[in-house]
Amino acid sequence: MANTKKSSSSKSSSSSSSKRNSWGLNKISFWVIVAVTILYAVSLVLGACGISLVVVGALQGVATAIMITIVAILAWRYVRPKPMVWKVLYVICLLIVIAGIIVPLVVA
Repeated sequence: MANTKKSSSSKSSSSSSSKRNSWGLNKISFWVIVAVTILYAVSLVLGACGISLVVVGALQGVATAIMITIVAILAWRYVRPKPMVWKVLYVICLLIVIAGIIVPLVVA
């Protein structure tokens, strides 16, 4: 009886301590949104003040790159165990997204 009590209390304390210290997907997503929000807010204020469009565009580009990187990593975790057709679709979509970001910068 005492053994059972010890093992159940040690399991609950170890699981609660790992939950407190882990950087789970939810926590990472939240802080990425906070960081990107700050970048967009700074670029919005700079744009409203008439500061150089290059600086504003660079800040927005960094924010977009951060979000795409996080989403691409999460998407790869989903696609990795799937058949090859899913992986090909993933690569095609990622290339189109990257082209959609780079082409307007080069053309403008």
